[in-house]
Amino acid sequence: MSASVPPATQTASVSGSSASGSATGTGTSTGSSVSGTNTATSNSTIPQTAAAGVLVWTKPPSTATPSFYKLAPNQPITFGWNLSSLYSTPASLTISAFCPDNSNTYPVTTIPGTQSQITWDPYAQQNQPGALQFAQATYTMLVADERGMGVGQKPGLLSPNSQLRFALYQPPPYTPFPSWTCPGCSSASKLAAHPALLGILVTMVVMMISGWRILRR
Repeated sequence: MSASVPPATQTASVSGSSASGSATGTGTSTGSSVSGTNTATSNSTIPQTAAAGVLVWTKPPSTATPSFYKLAPNQPITFGWNLSSLYSTPASLTISAFCPDNSNTYPVTTIPGTQSQITWDPYAQQNQPGALQFAQATYTMLVADERGMGVGQKPGLLSPNSQLRFALYQPPPYTPFPSWTCPGCSSASKLAAHPALLGILVTMVVMMISGWRILRR
């Protein structure tokens, strides 16, 4: 399945931890991989029998059903992971969110390869000038090192990851009580749908019945 990449560069603020401690920074991504050189370990020194490096999601776990996140102000999302079976630490990680419903790939961020957590605010991102609007749909998180998503498994090097799925939804806007209506409801059901109005109506009926009984005495 092909995915279109947003033409505009989008920026996401991320915070997270790495092997050497906590780190906070800003990453810029255009949805494509970034170039870089990994000098941690030369590829020629990696045993060909070594397992390929893998990314394992810890927040939320990739084995769980898709998590639903609110697309609203001040609702950042935190993702965390661990890397294992690596002989060479990635120079960088490029993270994107792919939506199969509209075939769009949304850039999330590009971070140092030692970072193991990000906090992402999709609502703030979509409100940047020229940014793509997020659909209310299920997404696949794509993570790759500086070689990109198209590389195959290599001994000791990180394999691209597309195992995490999550969903974004937009809550309905708040409607003030005087403006609230019940579509398709009759007048009686509208009164029943408003506890305050129903209480007033019941009180008036009780008062009328009580007054009638007093007058009959």
